[in-house]
Amino acid sequence: MLNPALDALPDSPFTRMNALIADVTPPADPPPLLMSVGEPQNAYPAWVAETLAENAHLWGKYVNPRGTDALNAAMIGWLERRFGLPAGVIRPGESIAPLAGTREGLYLLPEVVTPRRAEGTNRPPAVLIPNPFYHTYAGAALTAGAEPVFLPTTRETGYLPDLDAVDPELWARTSLFYLCSPSNPAGSVADVDYLKRAVTLARTHDFCLVVDECYAELYYGAPPPTALQAALALDGTLDNVVVFHSLSKRSSLAGLRAGFCAGDPRILKPFLKLRDYGAVFIPLPSQAAAARLWADDDHVAANRAYYRRNFAIAEQYLGDHPGFAWPEAGFFLWLEVGTEAAEPLAKRLWAEAGVKVVPGAYFGRADAHGVNPGAPYLRLAMVHDAATTEAAMRRIRPLLCGGGDAR
Repeated sequence: MLNPALDALPDSPFTRMNALIADVTPPADPPPLLMSVGEPQNAYPAWVAETLAENAHLWGKYVNPRGTDALNAAMIGWLERRFGLPAGVIRPGESIAPLAGTREGLYLLPEVVTPRRAEGTNRPPAVLIPNPFYHTYAGAALTAGAEPVFLPTTRETGYLPDLDAVDPELWARTSLFYLCSPSNPAGSVADVDYLKRAVTLARTHDFCLVVDECYAELYYGAPPPTALQAALALDGTLDNVVVFHSLSKRSSLAGLRAGFCAGDPRILKPFLKLRDYGAVFIPLPSQAAAARLWADDDHVAANRAYYRRNFAIAEQYLGDHPGFAWPEAGFFLWLEVGTEAAEPLAKRLWAEAGVKVVPGAYFGRADAHGVNPGAPYLRLAMVHDAATTEAAMRRIRPLLCGGGDAR
């Protein structure tokens, strides 16, 4: 009586990490430091609590799933301000959908665009996923009845899928392509030309290009573009494209559960209809706080400075390690240590230094030849304050760089 697709769901990276260190007790002094989960630790604006309190009388109200006028105006205003989108392109109830965090939307959207069989074949549709990947993508593909196909992302490909390496037959039976830019975990940014190519492929083969852009505000060079810009630049429409944004990373408010997706109304209108049946809607006090957050950019600039400082600290201590590299965006350090070294080193860091990091292989999937693109890496979440980050780097350096003074 159980859905057999659930059998194919892999364990989460964190379940695997806990199994790896199950027999290890870290040193008690100094206390352990967790760099395993991408949960922001920096402070969100104090006025968030004030806004929630001011709207506390609304906790007992049912919610319009399309969002309040204030929230829609703030989300659309941010898209227009941040990416230069023309006024009127994004319309409430048609081309934008508020979400209780982007995970639920990323998970549900394949249900809208994935038929039971690929057109003209007796095979299931394909959902393309960058490898390594956010595990929700794979779960969404499987439960929608699709075949998840993992596209390797390596240093050689700029940590983005190589679009030229995809077989035309695979494009032809693709229903949805998840692209993450800035990428998780490597922090690579797809430029406008790359995004235009992806949009063109989506339109040529009639699949949905989903671009997860939740790290787009945490950048250390030029601001990352959105796929909406690329779509509009091609022909003035949003056809075949949906992008996702969230306050979890932008505003350090993972617990607020407030995000949105925007794009092709031909996809989002039925998506909004599907959500009417089983989705969670953002409570009204949270919508009020989210509207104020989307309208404010000052706290986001402070967040960028917070993470930039953390990567500067990491470079000071680990910069002479050959596998160290700043990401273009995001808050993960994707640290190359070697395929055979990653798991043992993660275990040693916990056992000897009391620092918890995650082997990159746990975010990836091995191909037919047994090659997992994440295997040579460790993922470190650079989310703590400067003092905690420096303490972690001091502990990591002797095991990674063989001791010696920091640069």
